[in-house]
Parts: sequence; C-alpha cells; structure tokens
Amino acid sequence: MPVQSSSYAVLFCCMGNICRSPTAEGLLRAEAARLGLDAQLHVDSAGTHGYHAGEAPDARAQRHAQRRGVDLRALRARQVEPADFERFDLILAMDHDNLQWLREACPPPLHHKLRLVMSFAPRAGSDEVPDPYYGGAEGFERVLDLLDQACAGLLGHVQAELQMRRRGA
Repeated sequence: MPVQSSSYAVLFCCMGNICRSPTAEGLLRAEAARLGLDAQLHVDSAGTHGYHAGEAPDARAQRHAQRRGVDLRALRARQVEPADFERFDLILAMDHDNLQWLREACPPPLHHKLRLVMSFAPRAGSDEVPDPYYGGAEGFERVLDLLDQACAGLLGHVQAELQMRRRGA
C-alpha cells in the first residue's frame, strides 16, 4: 500500500512479530487515535523472521496490552518484505540484533529509515526493548512501559514531520 505524502508510515520490527512489535503497533495506533492522528499515520509491524507468520500476537502480550486498554486481537504476524523499505518512513527495531538484520536486508540508500525504537525515549534507561517471550508477566509489563515512553516520543516526531509535510518543506 503506497503511503500518501500527507501521511506518515511507521513499521515496528522484532524477531517473530508476536510480542514486542505488535505491542508497539497497538500502542501507537491507540495513542494516534486518541490524538486524532489515525487517518494520517499508517502503523504496521513485522518480524525479521517468519516463524509465526499469520499468527495472532502471543496471548500474554494480548492480555497485558488489554489491561491498558489496547486490543491486539486483530493483528497477525508477518515477515519484513523488501517493499517495506520503500513503503515506510521509519522502520524501528526493538533491539540491536534486529536492527542489524534490517541493515543487512535494507538497500543502503534507505538506511536512514532504520532506528532503534528506544531512540525516541532517551530517558528510559534502555536502548533496547527486551524480548519477554521466555519470561514471566513482569517482562510483558516492562515491554509496555518502555514502548509507552518510546511511542510518546515517536508521536512528537510524527507530528513534527506531518506539520513539515503540510507546509511543503
């Protein structure tokens, strides 16, 4: 789906696209809707690996997100595809390993689109979102806490980008 110049597109990436990246997608969508930006912001998530393609997010991720009012049930895992590097304005990795995978897969002229999601929350005390898959409930809560901070910073960035696009800058 081509994204219009009056909109902004963000892709969140983790390894399997069933815990961290769909949680980020759900959080950002919910906050964008609350701010009235949902029509201007295209949000998606994908995995660097296709292990869980077509599956819903992990039940624990869904449960913890739901407690914060974020519904992940409709999301389905998919793998990053070559067209994503053209289609999205920002491609945000959850950790250094997935960022490295994205750098290797991304055409060099588009590397400027790749970042760690936590770069939008410099005061969070972590540059990565840890994978909660093999841990307990506290891991999923930590993911939500970190991604809440990152999404707040990211929305400020998106709002500034949309304003520049409206001005034709």
